[in-house]
Order: sequence, then structure tokens, then C-alpha cells
Amino acid sequence: MKTFPTIASILSQTELGKFITDKYQLKAHFDCKLFRTGVNHTYFMSNQNTKYVVRVYCHNWRTKFEIQEELELLNLLKQHNLSISIPIPDENGNLIQEINAPEGLRYIVLFTFAKGEKIRFMTNETCFAIGSMMAKIHNITATKKINRVNYNSDVLMNKAYDYLNDFFPDNLSEMIYLKQISSKISRSFEESNLSANQKGIVHLDIWYDNLSVNKENDITIFDFDNCGNGSLILDVGYFCKQLFFIETDKNIYEIKVDSFLNGYKSERELSEKELKLIPEAGASIFIFYLGVQAQRFDWSNIFLTENYLKMFVGRIKNWLDYYEEKNNCY
Repeated sequence: MKTFPTIASILSQTELGKFITDKYQLKAHFDCKLFRTGVNHTYFMSNQNTKYVVRVYCHNWRTKFEIQEELELLNLLKQHNLSISIPIPDENGNLIQEINAPEGLRYIVLFTFAKGEKIRFMTNETCFAIGSMMAKIHNITATKKINRVNYNSDVLMNKAYDYLNDFFPDNLSEMIYLKQISSKISRSFEESNLSANQKGIVHLDIWYDNLSVNKENDITIFDFDNCGNGSLILDVGYFCKQLFFIETDKNIYEIKVDSFLNGYKSERELSEKELKLIPEAGASIFIFYLGVQAQRFDWSNIFLTENYLKMFVGRIKNWLDYYEEKNNCY
């Protein structure tokens, strides 16, 4: 009987463990466990003393060249003694492994494990530390370019709308709203006229799920899978927007976002132009991730329904309305 073609597969954790042990000549015994599936699949290799992260890229999600660019960025940041999860070379110095999965070629990278906790409800001190860490990264990546995606208005919003349009009609109220605010946000970015030093390489996904915090509030950041070129305020706006939905009490949100911004400003200047762009920056990335969810519908997104779109777009609207009302109060 012919084997039926697949869109996506989940690798056996037992066989992947053997593969990593062999490729990296691991001497001690390690258990390999699947941690999470998604855009990429994450496994942990661990024993009593050591833990590693194995990222298995989904078929046709990233090219090998794009992954190489990501890993070079990680090594650049590590050279500046920043606490990030870095790739580990195999015995031949290779950072990227290749396997033939049922759906086709997939890439694998072994990373160091980011020690610490994922903290959803962060203290003011933790928010300050995250802001400081983000600014340190931006001090290194400002004015630099990476051979990956350029996060402009077209990529962040127009293409995201096109991906969503495969599932939802133009006349749906949420789609009409997305088109309207995308046009408005695009104009804001164009009129901001940010300097070269306010642009560079961005992470685009810094929030509590992609960082670890230890008892001393030291921050380790990981998962640079979406890194690319863009305005550095995108990272700032995205973290603020995530914090906005974590903290339902907006008085607490304001205190914590001030701590985050003060942490950032302790290491790097934030101009008034950039600060005014925070609402638009946060919204644009949420629109972008809606597009990503539409892109990955076939293999890992079970949530993309009209009700889900209403909920997600409602969050974007709440965020923008909050800042519009706040600015009108001044």
C-alpha cells in the first residue's frame, strides 16, 4: 500500500533523542521529551545535571539560510555577553541538522537551556530588568541588517490581511476594521521619520513566554525565530501590548509599563517619536501574528474561526482605544 503524503509530522522523541545523542556525541544518558508543537516543535534533552532545547523547524517554514542568519545573530549577542539561549555545534562544528521527515526536509538546532522561570505576572523589578535587557540587545542591533524579512507595513499588516482573506470575507466587520487601522498605522509609521539608529534587527516576540527570570531578576531571552529588520520600537510596543492583556487592572499596568520603559531608558534613549508609536507598533505586530496563524492553519492552528477573529481583533481594538482615550485626556 502506498504511504499517503503528509502536511506535518511529529518526530518520535525516542528516535530524536538517539539522533541528537549520536550527532553531538553526548556521553551521559539523556531523555528526550516533546515539550510543545506549534510553528516549530520543541523538545527537551535532559538528565540530572544538564538540559538542552531541541528545535525542530516545520517543513517549508524557514530556509536553511534564514536559520543560519538567526544563529549568527545569537552568536553576535553572546559575544557581547548578553544572556540568551545560543546554538550548540555538533562534533563537526555544524549548527544545523537536516532530516527527511514524511512531509519533506526539516531542520534541527540544539540550543542551551534558559535557566529560570517563566513569570506571567511580573513584578515592577522584573519589568525593569526586561526593559534593560531589551535595550542592551537594541544597542547591539541598532543600524545593523540581517538577511531576513524586513518588517515594514506591507509585511506586518497588508500581507497579514491577505492571508486572513483566504478564510474571512472582506465585508466581515473585523476585516473592515483591520483594513482601516492598517492604513492608519501605516501613515503613522511613514510620518514618524525615525532615524537610522532607531531601526535595526528586532526579535519581534519578546514576552514572558520567550524569556526566563532567575531569583536575581537576571533575564535570559530565547526564541529568535521571528527576528528580522525593522523599527526597534516594534519590540517595545509588542511587550507593552502583551503586558496590557496580562494586567486587567490598568493602574497596575501603567505602573509596570513605566517600570519596563524606565528599564529600557536606563540603557538606551527612547525618543518622543518612538514613545508615541507604541500603540501602533503593538497593534501592527498583533495583526502580523494573525497572519501567521492563517499561514499555519494547515498544520498547527485549530483556533482560526470567525469567533476567534472577533476575539483577537477585539483585543487590538481595546488596546488602541485605550491609548486614544488616554492621549485625549492630556
